[in-house]
Amino acid sequence: QVQVVESGGGLVETGGSLRLSCTVSGLTFEDYVMGWFRQVPGKEREGVSTISWDGSSVYYSDAVKGRFTISRDNAKKILYLQMNNLKPEDTAQYVCAALMATKSSDMATVQALGAAGLDSGFWGQGTQVTVSS
Repeated sequence: QVQVVESGGGLVETGGSLRLSCTVSGLTFEDYVMGWFRQVPGKEREGVSTISWDGSSVYYSDAVKGRFTISRDNAKKILYLQMNNLKPEDTAQYVCAALMATKSSDMATVQALGAAGLDSGFWGQGTQVTVSS
């Protein structure tokens, strides 16, 4: 049984930092592209960042580029998202996903497919991040 569990969310002031973690079990972690997405009620799911199987390729949305850093530890089967200089507009439920992709896929495309719900993968329930102004 595959489990994808996020942690690390919380309430933080504008300009603050948080580190999200995503622990995966029940699958071969290094076989999956990993991604972070965020969801706000009433809005479409938004792709945040995606990282390739070995961590050599990453992609960030324009909204978070330069402030967020994605990383993965394949030995521990954990995905991370370091979020710095947080803004109120970053407030959302942050969801982790293990996404299937071909080796020729670029991370931007994988992220777009995941945001659109057109992926093949496994998703967590999310962790809430709230940034106060």
